Amino acid sequence: MDYDVFNGDADGICALLQLRKAEPRDATLVTGVKRDIKLLDRVEAQAGDRLTVLDVSMDKNQAGLQRALAAGASVLYVDHHYPGEVPEHPALHSIINEAADVCTAALVNGHLQGAYLDWAVTGAFGDNLKQTAHTLARGLEISSVELEKLERLGVCINYNGYGPAIEDLHFDPEELYRRLLAAESALDFVNHSADFSRLSEGYAADMAMAADLAPTHASEHAAVFQLPDEPWARRVSGVYSNDLATANPGRAHAVLTAKANGNFLVSVRAPLDNKQGAAELCMQFPTGGGRAAAAGINDLPADMLDDFVAALTAAYRR
Repeated sequence: MDYDVFNGDADGICALLQLRKAEPRDATLVTGVKRDIKLLDRVEAQAGDRLTVLDVSMDKNQAGLQRALAAGASVLYVDHHYPGEVPEHPALHSIINEAADVCTAALVNGHLQGAYLDWAVTGAFGDNLKQTAHTLARGLEISSVELEKLERLGVCINYNGYGPAIEDLHFDPEELYRRLLAAESALDFVNHSADFSRLSEGYAADMAMAADLAPTHASEHAAVFQLPDEPWARRVSGVYSNDLATANPGRAHAVLTAKANGNFLVSVRAPLDNKQGAAELCMQFPTGGGRAAAAGINDLPADMLDDFVAALTAAYRR
């Protein structure tokens, strides 16, 4: 049996789109909301199974990976998050690169030698790697207007992945992946799909709700914004963080979304001028993780809020 295990954000989806357009498989899809990353726990691999794992931390999936390899499955693992110790196993082919300007969609693009470059560009835009996206896009013969459409698509796919539950999203990431796969190309989806209109209009409406937010803490080097416990806020938490980072490239940002249990969902973006330290910061707290440029905490206890703000400020004071 084949399993495609992928993060439900733009990077994970666009990475898998490239692979399956190049090599179609009738695979069991395993995905979820963006913060649902321990995806290999859902797979009961058997001898001879083929697993493709994209854009989820190997460190967070070590147990599931070891089980799959021990069962006799083969694994292609492509990711850009902190991997922990990468197992040495003949059935594991890993492509891991933690560089701040790399995403999984770009790694798959290299693996496929640019076969579906439009989806790699879309994934890079969705992961807020604009310079990477523009660099990759040099290989596409498209206009600046068309490139802007790919950027909008990447942002909208990424926006759809945020929220603690599938019910908060416009599309289940599995269903969105299938609809994107059916499109002839990324631009075909933008130009002809009502699904794109639904995503784009939802994104615009939700971002308008966040437009007038003021920071609860702000300094020259870091700022903290808080969002309410509302579906629109949960959906925009990541893309809003990206917009803040783009608007203030010399400053780190944290967006905290209130949760029903009284705690916070946290998105952290390192300064675009110094894309380092976000994962290290978030890993100081329970349920924290990510990569150097962008990281998060799934459930920050309310009584640790002051500690988090102090840690954020100290991390980027220099």
